[in-house]
Amino acid sequence: MEAVSRTAQWTAAARALETEREDRLFADPYARTVADEIGFELLDRYDGGGIVPFLAIRTTYLDRAIVRAVEERGIRQVVFLAAGMDTRFFRLPWPDGVTVYELDRPALLEAKAEMLKDEPQPAGRTRTTVPVDLTQDWTGPLKEAGWKSEEPVLWVVEGLLFFLPEQAVRTLISTLSAHAAAGSVLLGDVISKSALENPLARTFMSALKEDGNPWLFGTEEPEALLADCGWDVREVRQPGEPGADFDRWPYPVPARNVPRVPRSFLFTCDLPGATGVDSGVAA
Repeated sequence: MEAVSRTAQWTAAARALETEREDRLFADPYARTVADEIGFELLDRYDGGGIVPFLAIRTTYLDRAIVRAVEERGIRQVVFLAAGMDTRFFRLPWPDGVTVYELDRPALLEAKAEMLKDEPQPAGRTRTTVPVDLTQDWTGPLKEAGWKSEEPVLWVVEGLLFFLPEQAVRTLISTLSAHAAAGSVLLGDVISKSALENPLARTFMSALKEDGNPWLFGTEEPEALLADCGWDVREVRQPGEPGADFDRWPYPVPARNVPRVPRSFLFTCDLPGATGVDSGVAA
């Protein structure tokens, strides 16, 4: 796999650690398999700054928001952009008739398929992998794979946006709103610009850059970014805030008006004019 794809195994290793806790927030029995040795090596290399608790919180937040979206909105198309080593198709309680589309680089999807080849396919749901480069046209291949732009879709952009330059981020999020029908939902995460510039994170950021995975984008105003790209923001949560704590976040959460604070944001969005529902992501 390309260097940028290895970070998917890093986050899988963090999911494996959470799964093996007695007080685990979720169970991912496939995480250790897809993490492989390299995932745990990278977890040690990138350790620090609350990475492991953040990844546990991010997974939990998105797990619950995904389940809520398909149950309450009746969404039956779920698209994971840069799906990496995500295993939610196997481990979440999907309603019958859901199709999960996983978009990522061809080499990663091939490696993942080999790792999971002996896992039984859960009944009542369909998983379709779509090998693409997200910096090029990907909507065409997604449509060819069976996705219907006229039906509601749940887009999930987890662990992706900070790897892209700003214009690519804006283009991607705008493409998602332009290709979504009424009732569609967008879930994901983004970091603050201050997180990129934090002196305490220099070792971490340098290691990412050395490994070919530099973080490039952050914003202090995720609400404005998402709105500018065509989405109604239902909520934005920082780890440690109500609805994004889950008794895992070990640090205080400074108010949003405190400047130059490194932050991570988890968000849930709807298309403008869509009927909102409670996110259901509280602990």
